Amino acid sequence: MAVRLARWAGGLQPTAEDLALAERSLRDTVAVAVAARGHDVLEVARALGEAGRWATASHVIDYDDLHMESTTHISTVCVPVALATGGGARAYLAGAGVMARLGMSLGWRHYSSGWHATTTAGALAAAVVAGVARGLDADGLARAMALAVPAAGGVQRAFGTDAKSLQVGQAADAGVRAAGLAASGATADTGAVEDWLRLLGGDPAVVDVSGPAVPGGLAVKIYPACYALQRPITAMREAVRGVSVDPAAVRRIEVHTPAATVQPLIHHRPTDGLQGKFSLEYAVATALLDERHGFEEFGDEAVRRPEARRLVDLVDTVLEDSGDWLLAGTVRVVVHTDEECHEASLQFPPGSPQRPPTHDELGEKVALCLDGSDVPADEITWAGSAQVLHRTLSLGLPRPTRIAGAASSSSTTCRCPAVPAAQRH
Repeated sequence: MAVRLARWAGGLQPTAEDLALAERSLRDTVAVAVAARGHDVLEVARALGEAGRWATASHVIDYDDLHMESTTHISTVCVPVALATGGGARAYLAGAGVMARLGMSLGWRHYSSGWHATTTAGALAAAVVAGVARGLDADGLARAMALAVPAAGGVQRAFGTDAKSLQVGQAADAGVRAAGLAASGATADTGAVEDWLRLLGGDPAVVDVSGPAVPGGLAVKIYPACYALQRPITAMREAVRGVSVDPAAVRRIEVHTPAATVQPLIHHRPTDGLQGKFSLEYAVATALLDERHGFEEFGDEAVRRPEARRLVDLVDTVLEDSGDWLLAGTVRVVVHTDEECHEASLQFPPGSPQRPPTHDELGEKVALCLDGSDVPADEITWAGSAQVLHRTLSLGLPRPTRIAGAASSSSTTCRCPAVPAAQRH
């Protein structure tokens, strides 16, 4: 399997659609990394290599893109490695394709059991990006993947702490090291990649190298939080759009959602901004309280607001059995006051592959991330972005601006009694 993937990656001839995806991913990822400049974790990340530091920066504020079928943050690994090694769009796409296919083979069961698929699949993908940048042949790329196997770990227990972004950075660095070892002539049994995949619950037989470079495309986040929160935030905003709801008058909030969609949402009573990015309860609270959703709305002070904590305590999550991925089924949010309720349901949030971000949505996100920096958007190119990251990652945090979050959904306002939750999460 490693040799088959390596031959595909080494011989990849990107299509126009592949290259368009690579350009969008570059712009999105570099802008998000710039927005993280000055974050405390980057001082710690100085112990990592260049690729690792940049990967940490692009992941720490949880604003990076996501490959839905593999539940991996592909670009947060593959863009920084491509930039650090001078690989460009083709190297990025080769690694992204390997990461997507390995993650799809590992499947939802791997993620739902607690692994952080971005780092398990990411270390091997980083080895491919760096190997293509170095000009390794198929044998060298296969050996690089095998040499990255010892670093292919990471668990969801790290979510809400510095360890989450740092384990992504370590995966990126490990791939660069593995490619360097392969280039130096290190031997490896490439069958180790299949053994690794099986041990983690994957099936080598389902790895398919046909189709576009990144099968299924990538989801772009509109809100700076875990992807599992993009849909409930949008649904809550739709539930109260055009009506006046006093947060102090809210008595109960129901969130009906498939059980699979809350897998990474492990912080039910968050105490800081990092935990708030993995809290379903805080997501619906901020969607009700805040007109915009930028960086301040997911900061420590915002999470600790008394009015936010009150709403967090009013959330009942009704878990349903209807699928096994982050956008399974639909989410339905019901806001109860003393006299009426408002509700909305939603399947695909803005930015998902089914509803790609518009030019304006992506432009507004990039502008938010670059606000307060000295980086013009047109400097984010494959040739210039490494220098952008060199120049900016030691500066202060940006001033937040508005992020567009409009989305189509079904919403209703009704007068009804509260409905008891069938199952509380």
